[in-house]
Amino acid sequence: MESEFLTVIKEISGRLTEKGLKLAVVESCTGGLISHAITNLPGASKFFDMSVVSYSEKSKRSVLGIGTSLLKKHGTVSEETAVAMAEGMKKLSGAGVSLSVTGVAGPEPVEGKDIGLIYMAVCLKDVVESRGLSLQGDRETVKRDASLEALRFLNQVLRLWL
Repeated sequence: MESEFLTVIKEISGRLTEKGLKLAVVESCTGGLISHAITNLPGASKFFDMSVVSYSEKSKRSVLGIGTSLLKKHGTVSEETAVAMAEGMKKLSGAGVSLSVTGVAGPEPVEGKDIGLIYMAVCLKDVVESRGLSLQGDRETVKRDASLEALRFLNQVLRLWL
């Protein structure tokens, strides 16, 4: 992957390894790109536990335990769903830290939400941090930029809470 990815992943690796924590990632719109980037770093197994691509609403319910009522109320692309994904992944994996990302990569809007709308969340200890952002570009660009922004957000949260 590009050096931008490796730079932030090395920082994440250092912070998690120093604290003896493992990371679990759940991706929707990025389709595994975050996990791919992480595993391009030699020695990633020191801090990276597992990943899940939870692309469908059904998998968000069955694998992550997200309630149907939350998904009906907020949709699959929402900050609330990103938080529930991170919490579900932390519970599923038992990892000390979880990262989630959901959004609309395009080429069409989803659930009335614009292309490029992305939500992410990080679960660490008893803390959940989340944010949304709007990205521009074609499907591939949105996936790449969402992956990089999610990793940067994770690094920011780790700096704040570790």
